[in-house]
Amino acid sequence: MKHKIGYNKLSRTSSHRKAMIRNMMTSLFRYERVQTTKAKALEVRRHAEKMITRAKVDSVHNRRIAGEDIKDKAVLAKLFTDIGPRNSERPGGYTRILKLGQRSGDAADMVLLELVEREVPKEEPKKKKKSAAKAQKAAAEEKTSESEKE
Repeated sequence: MKHKIGYNKLSRTSSHRKAMIRNMMTSLFRYERVQTTKAKALEVRRHAEKMITRAKVDSVHNRRIAGEDIKDKAVLAKLFTDIGPRNSERPGGYTRILKLGQRSGDAADMVLLELVEREVPKEEPKKKKKSAAKAQKAAAEEKTSESEKE
């Protein structure tokens, strides 16, 4: 039975587990989504939700506590200046887990852990590329038209 066990050990030593959770939290805040296994996502979500709750109030104390786990200064700044204020009205539930299916190697359940209030990057409209043959043909036609004008 699993009574009074507050976290999943993930078959790792405590230092490895702590480092992995810190790295995944940093990646989650940097890219605002992370693809991982279900067990890891559930564990990272617990820590990330607490960080976002702290980031809603930008104080020196909260920054220092968050800085213990998030070592990247740019990501820490993003957490307090962008992610925290973006979720200020939300009382909790800052992340969502979307199931992706099973990994082909070991059939582990794969999920996408992402922030609910996520900034979607604006994509520029893609320009259609001319095929190489059409581009050469167009260049040849321009040269012939210029030589005829002279």
